Amino acid sequence: MKHKPAINDLLKVMARLRSPRGCPWDREQDHLSLRWHAVEEVYELMDAIEAGDDHELEEELGDLLLQVVFHCQLAKERGAFDFEKVARRITDKLTRRHPHVFGNIKVKNVDQVWANWEKIKRAEKLGTRHARSSALDGIPKHLPALLRAEKLIKKARKANLIPETAGKRTLSRAKLAAELFSLAQSARQWGWSAEALLRDEIGKRERRFRRLERRQARKPRVTAAGVSSAPVPHCCSVFPLAAL
Repeated sequence: MKHKPAINDLLKVMARLRSPRGCPWDREQDHLSLRWHAVEEVYELMDAIEAGDDHELEEELGDLLLQVVFHCQLAKERGAFDFEKVARRITDKLTRRHPHVFGNIKVKNVDQVWANWEKIKRAEKLGTRHARSSALDGIPKHLPALLRAEKLIKKARKANLIPETAGKRTLSRAKLAAELFSLAQSARQWGWSAEALLRDEIGKRERRFRRLERRQARKPRVTAAGVSSAPVPHCCSVFPLAAL
């Protein structure tokens, strides 16, 4: 007897849980009510990875897969998509964005892999409502503030909105870690949330970077034929592909 893929059983279990004879709690859920469950499962997965515990890693991967299956079932019920479409879409994306593996493109290093990935991604989104008009686009707004700040800085530097030397000074890892903790402690003592304060500052910096980006995009371009006074129509022609 041919062994059936376990994913089929999981999909059936999820459909049963959502059925009229299923679980009252599962039937109450929607995409919004589940969104933070997925975040929590990711953090638990990180704990298992860092602990080097394969037993926990297996379990946490299953819990994360459950979140994917749950959202797919919800989408299937409203006629949007199902697990099969999600799996097919990511398979097609991986194939399409790895032309050096599944096509005839040659690459010399990881930097070229990333450059091709970003170029293909930009082409896929061009002309859609998901097209990225700014080098700063694509940072999830719900990332923890410190991680979001790091990604914003990285993108801004690649787009030449922040000099590479900005903020550099002699500082050890231990001293920087102590300063970060001290800042969080100071915020707590004043009754402020360090997370909220940093998120507010990120918003201000991002708006400033975007204004600078727009000004740079309006600057005349220098070509082989001379200086063109026409504005640059799209920021992607100003900034390197890796920044998008």
